[in-house]
Amino acid sequence: MTQTTFVGIGVSKATIDAFINGFNEHKVFTNTFRGYDALLNWIGKHVPDSGCKELRVCFEHTGLYSIPLATYLAKASIPFCMISALQIKRSLGIARGKTDRIDTKIIADYAYTFREKLILTKLPDREIMQLHLLLSLRDRLVKTRAGFEAPKDEQKRFLMHSDVLDFSPVYSTLIEQIKVQEKQIDKTIQLIISRTPELKTTFDLITSIKGVGKIVGAYMIVYTHNFTRFSTWRKFACFAGTAPFQNESGTTYRGKTKVSSLANKKIKKMLHISSLCASRYDTELSAYYHKRVQVGKSKMATLNILRNKILARIFAVATRRSAYVDLNKYAA
Repeated sequence: MTQTTFVGIGVSKATIDAFINGFNEHKVFTNTFRGYDALLNWIGKHVPDSGCKELRVCFEHTGLYSIPLATYLAKASIPFCMISALQIKRSLGIARGKTDRIDTKIIADYAYTFREKLILTKLPDREIMQLHLLLSLRDRLVKTRAGFEAPKDEQKRFLMHSDVLDFSPVYSTLIEQIKVQEKQIDKTIQLIISRTPELKTTFDLITSIKGVGKIVGAYMIVYTHNFTRFSTWRKFACFAGTAPFQNESGTTYRGKTKVSSLANKKIKKMLHISSLCASRYDTELSAYYHKRVQVGKSKMATLNILRNKILARIFAVATRRSAYVDLNKYAA
Protein backbone atom coordinates (compact mmCIF):
# COMPACT_ATOMS: atom_id res chain seq x y z
CA MET A 1 0.00 0.00 0.00
CA THR A 2 1.44 3.36 -1.02
CA GLN A 3 1.54 6.04 1.66
CA THR A 4 0.59 9.61 0.84
CA THR A 5 3.36 12.17 1.31
CA PHE A 6 2.47 15.62 2.62
CA VAL A 7 4.63 18.62 1.79
CA GLY A 8 4.11 21.95 3.53
CA ILE A 9 5.21 25.10 1.73
CA GLY A 10 5.56 28.65 2.97
CA VAL A 11 5.25 31.15 0.13
CA SER A 12 6.81 34.62 0.20
CA LYS A 13 7.58 37.19 -2.47
CA ALA A 14 11.08 35.92 -3.28
CA THR A 15 11.31 32.38 -1.90
CA ILE A 16 9.34 29.28 -0.98
CA ASP A 17 10.20 27.09 2.03
CA ALA A 18 9.32 23.40 1.78
CA PHE A 19 9.07 20.73 4.49
CA ILE A 20 8.37 17.02 3.90
CA ASN A 21 6.24 15.50 6.62
CA GLY A 22 7.77 12.37 8.19
CA PHE A 23 11.22 12.93 6.70
CA ASN A 24 12.17 16.07 8.66
CA GLU A 25 13.57 17.58 5.46
CA HIS A 26 13.50 21.33 4.83
CA LYS A 27 14.82 23.42 1.96
CA VAL A 28 14.41 26.89 0.48
CA PHE A 29 13.78 27.56 -3.22
CA THR A 30 13.24 30.68 -5.30
CA ASN A 31 9.65 31.66 -6.03
CA THR A 32 10.16 31.15 -9.78
CA PHE A 33 9.40 28.39 -12.27
CA ARG A 34 13.03 27.27 -12.04
CA GLY A 35 12.59 27.05 -8.28
CA TYR A 36 9.43 24.97 -8.72
CA ASP A 37 11.34 22.52 -10.94
CA ALA A 38 14.03 22.23 -8.26
CA LEU A 39 11.31 21.69 -5.64
CA LEU A 40 9.85 18.70 -7.48
CA ASN A 41 13.31 17.21 -8.07
CA TRP A 42 14.09 17.58 -4.37
CA ILE A 43 10.83 15.91 -3.36
CA GLY A 44 11.49 13.08 -5.84
CA LYS A 45 14.92 12.38 -4.34
CA HIS A 46 13.52 11.96 -0.84
CA VAL A 47 10.30 10.23 -1.80
CA PRO A 48 11.10 8.44 -5.09
CA ASP A 49 8.10 6.10 -4.97
CA SER A 50 5.50 8.66 -4.02
CA GLY A 51 4.21 9.62 -7.47
CA CYS A 52 1.90 12.54 -8.12
CA LYS A 53 -1.26 10.75 -6.98
CA GLU A 54 0.21 9.99 -3.55
CA LEU A 55 1.59 13.51 -3.09
CA ARG A 56 -0.24 16.38 -1.37
CA VAL A 57 1.31 19.85 -1.51
CA CYS A 58 -0.22 22.30 0.94
CA PHE A 59 0.47 26.00 1.30
CA GLU A 60 -1.17 29.17 2.55
CA HIS A 61 -3.07 31.41 0.17
CA THR A 62 -0.85 34.50 -0.01
CA GLY A 63 -2.55 36.23 -2.94
CA LEU A 64 -0.37 37.07 -5.94
CA TYR A 65 2.68 35.36 -4.47
CA SER A 66 1.04 31.92 -4.44
CA ILE A 67 -0.76 32.05 -7.80
CA PRO A 68 2.32 31.10 -9.95
CA LEU A 69 3.01 28.07 -7.74
CA ALA A 70 -0.64 26.99 -7.89
CA THR A 71 -0.66 27.38 -11.69
CA TYR A 72 2.54 25.36 -12.00
CA LEU A 73 1.22 22.50 -9.83
CA ALA A 74 -2.08 22.46 -11.71
CA LYS A 75 -0.29 22.12 -15.08
CA ALA A 76 1.90 19.36 -13.61
CA SER A 77 -1.26 17.54 -12.37
CA ILE A 78 0.03 17.54 -8.80
CA PRO A 79 -2.74 17.65 -6.14
CA PHE A 80 -2.45 20.71 -3.93
CA CYS A 81 -4.42 22.57 -1.28
CA MET A 82 -4.40 26.31 -0.72
CA ILE A 83 -5.37 26.79 2.91
CA SER A 84 -6.37 29.89 4.84
CA ALA A 85 -3.60 31.12 7.14
CA LEU A 86 -6.14 31.75 9.90
CA GLN A 87 -7.44 28.19 9.59
CA ILE A 88 -3.95 26.82 10.18
CA LYS A 89 -3.23 29.27 13.00
CA ARG A 90 -6.39 28.35 14.92
CA SER A 91 -5.56 24.66 14.67
CA LEU A 92 -2.23 25.05 16.49
CA GLY A 93 -3.33 25.60 20.05
CA ILE A 94 -0.61 27.17 22.19
CA ALA A 95 2.54 27.86 20.15
CA ARG A 96 5.78 29.70 20.79
CA GLY A 97 8.35 31.04 18.37
CA LYS A 98 8.19 31.56 14.63
CA THR A 99 10.59 30.80 11.80
CA ASP A 100 10.09 29.80 8.17
CA ARG A 101 11.14 26.24 8.97
CA ILE A 102 8.66 26.03 11.83
CA ASP A 103 5.88 27.50 9.69
CA THR A 104 6.38 24.99 6.87
CA LYS A 105 6.53 22.10 9.34
CA ILE A 106 3.27 23.32 10.86
CA ILE A 107 1.62 23.39 7.42
CA ALA A 108 2.85 19.87 6.62
CA ASP A 109 1.68 18.59 10.01
CA TYR A 110 -1.67 20.30 9.51
CA ALA A 111 -2.11 18.59 6.14
CA TYR A 112 -1.28 15.20 7.64
CA THR A 113 -3.50 15.66 10.70
CA PHE A 114 -6.52 16.78 8.67
CA ARG A 115 -5.79 14.58 5.64
CA GLU A 116 -9.31 13.13 5.66
CA LYS A 117 -10.85 16.60 5.47
CA LEU A 118 -8.49 18.20 2.97
CA ILE A 119 -10.24 19.56 -0.10
CA LEU A 120 -8.03 19.77 -3.17
CA THR A 121 -7.88 23.21 -4.74
CA LYS A 122 -9.07 23.66 -8.29
CA LEU A 123 -8.05 26.90 -9.96
CA PRO A 124 -10.83 28.85 -11.68
CA ASP A 125 -10.91 29.29 -15.44
CA ARG A 126 -8.55 31.80 -17.03
CA GLU A 127 -11.39 34.25 -17.74
CA ILE A 128 -12.46 34.29 -14.10
CA MET A 129 -8.89 34.95 -12.96
CA GLN A 130 -8.69 37.83 -15.44
CA LEU A 131 -11.96 39.26 -14.12
CA HIS A 132 -10.66 39.00 -10.57
CA LEU A 133 -7.52 40.98 -11.40
CA LEU A 134 -9.53 43.62 -13.27
CA LEU A 135 -12.01 44.03 -10.42
CA SER A 136 -9.15 44.36 -7.93
CA LEU A 137 -7.55 47.06 -10.10
CA ARG A 138 -10.88 48.84 -10.46
CA ASP A 139 -11.34 48.81 -6.68
CA ARG A 140 -7.92 50.42 -6.21
CA LEU A 141 -8.76 53.12 -8.75
CA VAL A 142 -12.07 53.88 -7.03
CA LYS A 143 -10.32 54.24 -3.67
CA THR A 144 -7.62 56.44 -5.21
CA ARG A 145 -10.23 58.66 -6.88
CA ALA A 146 -12.07 59.04 -3.58
CA GLY A 147 -8.77 60.02 -1.96
CA PHE A 148 -8.42 62.88 -4.46
CA GLU A 149 -12.08 63.97 -4.38
CA ALA A 150 -12.12 64.56 -0.62
CA PRO A 151 -9.23 67.09 -0.47
CA LYS A 152 -10.52 68.78 -3.62
CA ASP A 153 -13.90 69.41 -1.99
CA GLU A 154 -12.22 70.59 1.22
CA GLN A 155 -10.04 73.08 -0.66
CA LYS A 156 -13.03 74.38 -2.57
CA ARG A 157 -14.90 74.92 0.68
CA PHE A 158 -12.21 76.51 2.84
CA LEU A 159 -9.78 78.13 0.38
CA MET A 160 -12.23 79.59 -2.11
CA HIS A 161 -11.75 83.20 -0.99
CA SER A 162 -8.15 83.00 0.27
CA ASP A 163 -4.86 83.81 -1.42
CA VAL A 164 -3.46 80.32 -0.79
CA LEU A 165 -2.42 78.36 -3.87
CA ASP A 166 -5.35 76.34 -5.20
CA PHE A 167 -4.60 72.79 -6.37
CA SER A 168 -8.13 72.07 -7.58
CA PRO A 169 -7.12 71.88 -11.29
CA VAL A 170 -4.53 69.23 -10.44
CA TYR A 171 -7.07 67.19 -8.49
CA SER A 172 -9.65 67.57 -11.28
CA THR A 173 -7.19 66.34 -13.91
CA LEU A 174 -6.21 63.29 -11.85
CA ILE A 175 -9.84 62.47 -11.07
CA GLU A 176 -10.85 62.65 -14.72
CA GLN A 177 -7.92 60.46 -15.78
CA ILE A 178 -8.89 57.84 -13.19
CA LYS A 179 -12.51 57.92 -14.39
CA VAL A 180 -11.32 57.26 -17.94
CA GLN A 181 -9.34 54.23 -16.73
CA GLU A 182 -12.33 52.99 -14.74
CA LYS A 183 -14.52 53.11 -17.85
CA GLN A 184 -11.87 51.26 -19.83
CA ILE A 185 -11.71 48.52 -17.18
CA ASP A 186 -15.53 48.25 -17.19
CA LYS A 187 -15.46 47.80 -20.97
CA THR A 188 -12.79 45.11 -20.68
CA ILE A 189 -14.81 43.28 -18.02
CA GLN A 190 -17.89 43.32 -20.23
CA LEU A 191 -15.80 42.17 -23.22
CA ILE A 192 -14.42 39.14 -21.36
CA ILE A 193 -17.89 38.18 -20.15
CA SER A 194 -19.48 38.62 -23.58
CA ARG A 195 -16.80 36.46 -25.25
CA THR A 196 -17.38 33.56 -22.82
CA PRO A 197 -20.83 31.97 -23.40
CA GLU A 198 -21.06 30.35 -19.94
CA LEU A 199 -20.18 33.58 -18.16
CA LYS A 200 -22.47 35.69 -20.35
CA THR A 201 -25.44 33.42 -19.69
CA THR A 202 -24.88 33.53 -15.94
CA PHE A 203 -24.22 37.27 -15.98
CA ASP A 204 -27.43 38.05 -17.88
CA LEU A 205 -29.45 35.86 -15.52
CA ILE A 206 -28.23 37.30 -12.23
CA THR A 207 -28.30 40.92 -13.43
CA SER A 208 -31.99 40.46 -14.27
CA ILE A 209 -32.57 40.73 -10.49
CA LYS A 210 -33.27 44.23 -9.18
CA GLY A 211 -30.37 45.46 -7.08
CA VAL A 212 -27.78 43.31 -8.88
CA GLY A 213 -25.82 45.60 -11.17
CA LYS A 214 -23.03 44.81 -13.59
CA ILE A 215 -20.20 45.14 -11.08
CA VAL A 216 -22.02 43.12 -8.41
CA GLY A 217 -22.78 40.47 -11.02
CA ALA A 218 -19.11 40.29 -12.03
CA TYR A 219 -18.03 39.96 -8.39
CA MET A 220 -20.53 37.14 -7.83
CA ILE A 221 -19.20 35.24 -10.84
CA VAL A 222 -15.61 35.68 -9.64
CA TYR A 223 -16.10 34.69 -6.00
CA THR A 224 -18.34 31.71 -6.82
CA HIS A 225 -16.18 30.60 -9.78
CA ASN A 226 -19.29 30.90 -11.93
CA PHE A 227 -21.36 29.18 -9.23
CA THR A 228 -19.26 26.04 -8.99
CA ARG A 229 -17.45 26.85 -5.74
CA PHE A 230 -20.45 26.88 -3.37
CA SER A 231 -23.28 24.37 -3.46
CA THR A 232 -25.89 26.60 -1.79
CA TRP A 233 -26.46 30.29 -1.17
CA ARG A 234 -26.30 29.64 2.59
CA LYS A 235 -22.68 28.51 2.33
CA PHE A 236 -21.86 31.58 0.30
CA ALA A 237 -23.66 33.73 2.90
CA CYS A 238 -21.26 32.34 5.50
CA PHE A 239 -18.33 33.21 3.24
CA ALA A 240 -19.70 36.72 2.62
CA GLY A 241 -20.46 37.41 6.29
CA THR A 242 -24.23 37.79 5.95
CA ALA A 243 -25.19 34.57 7.77
CA PRO A 244 -26.22 35.17 11.43
CA PHE A 245 -24.85 32.83 14.11
CA GLN A 246 -26.09 32.11 17.60
CA ASN A 247 -23.99 33.29 20.53
CA GLU A 248 -24.88 31.40 23.69
CA SER A 249 -23.42 29.01 26.25
CA GLY A 250 -24.92 26.88 29.00
CA THR A 251 -28.17 27.93 30.63
CA THR A 252 -27.26 31.48 31.63
CA TYR A 253 -25.45 33.18 28.77
CA ARG A 254 -27.66 34.21 25.86
CA GLY A 255 -25.74 36.54 23.59
CA LYS A 256 -27.12 38.39 20.60
CA THR A 257 -27.37 36.46 17.34
CA LYS A 258 -25.12 38.26 14.89
CA VAL A 259 -22.98 37.88 11.79
CA SER A 260 -19.33 36.88 12.08
CA SER A 261 -16.42 39.23 11.49
CA LEU A 262 -14.72 36.42 9.55
CA ALA A 263 -16.00 37.33 6.12
CA ASN A 264 -15.05 38.53 2.68
CA LYS A 265 -15.54 42.24 3.30
CA LYS A 266 -15.54 43.17 -0.38
CA ILE A 267 -18.44 41.00 -1.46
CA LYS A 268 -20.28 41.91 1.74
CA LYS A 269 -19.97 45.57 0.82
CA MET A 270 -21.24 44.92 -2.69
CA LEU A 271 -24.23 42.97 -1.34
CA HIS A 272 -24.93 45.84 1.05
CA ILE A 273 -25.10 48.25 -1.89
CA SER A 274 -27.46 45.80 -3.63
CA SER A 275 -29.71 45.63 -0.57
CA LEU A 276 -29.89 49.44 -0.35
CA CYS A 277 -30.87 49.60 -4.01
CA ALA A 278 -33.45 46.83 -3.64
CA SER A 279 -34.97 48.50 -0.56
CA ARG A 280 -35.88 51.42 -2.83
CA TYR A 281 -36.66 49.98 -6.23
CA ASP A 282 -37.80 46.38 -5.65
CA THR A 283 -41.50 46.45 -4.78
CA GLU A 284 -41.50 43.29 -2.66
CA LEU A 285 -38.26 43.93 -0.77
CA SER A 286 -39.07 47.63 -0.29
CA ALA A 287 -42.42 46.75 1.31
CA TYR A 288 -40.72 44.16 3.52
CA TYR A 289 -38.02 46.63 4.59
CA HIS A 290 -40.44 49.45 5.52
CA LYS A 291 -42.77 47.06 7.32
CA ARG A 292 -40.00 45.79 9.61
CA VAL A 293 -38.61 49.28 10.26
CA GLN A 294 -42.07 50.63 11.16
CA VAL A 295 -42.50 48.01 13.90
CA GLY A 296 -39.15 48.97 15.43
CA LYS A 297 -36.78 46.42 13.90
CA SER A 298 -33.16 47.38 13.29
CA LYS A 299 -32.45 48.86 9.87
CA MET A 300 -29.10 47.09 9.57
CA ALA A 301 -30.58 43.73 10.60
CA THR A 302 -33.32 44.22 8.02
CA LEU A 303 -30.79 45.13 5.32
CA ASN A 304 -28.87 41.96 6.19
CA ILE A 305 -32.06 39.97 5.60
CA LEU A 306 -32.36 41.68 2.22
CA ARG A 307 -28.77 40.70 1.42
CA ASN A 308 -29.62 37.06 2.03
CA LYS A 309 -32.85 37.30 0.04
CA ILE A 310 -30.88 38.72 -2.89
CA LEU A 311 -28.28 35.95 -2.53
CA ALA A 312 -31.05 33.33 -2.57
CA ARG A 313 -32.45 34.85 -5.76
CA ILE A 314 -29.02 35.00 -7.40
CA PHE A 315 -28.25 31.34 -6.69
CA ALA A 316 -31.76 30.30 -7.74
CA VAL A 317 -31.57 31.85 -11.20
CA ALA A 318 -27.94 30.77 -11.67
CA THR A 319 -28.61 27.12 -10.84
CA ARG A 320 -31.94 26.69 -12.62
CA ARG A 321 -30.66 28.71 -15.63
CA SER A 322 -33.75 30.87 -16.03
CA ALA A 323 -34.26 34.61 -15.56
CA TYR A 324 -35.79 36.07 -12.41
CA VAL A 325 -39.55 36.64 -12.57
CA ASP A 326 -41.05 39.47 -10.53
CA LEU A 327 -44.34 37.92 -9.42
CA ASN A 328 -45.55 41.22 -7.98
CA LYS A 329 -46.16 42.40 -11.53
CA TYR A 330 -48.86 39.77 -11.89
CA ALA A 331 -50.44 40.27 -8.46
CA ALA A 332 -54.11 41.22 -8.53
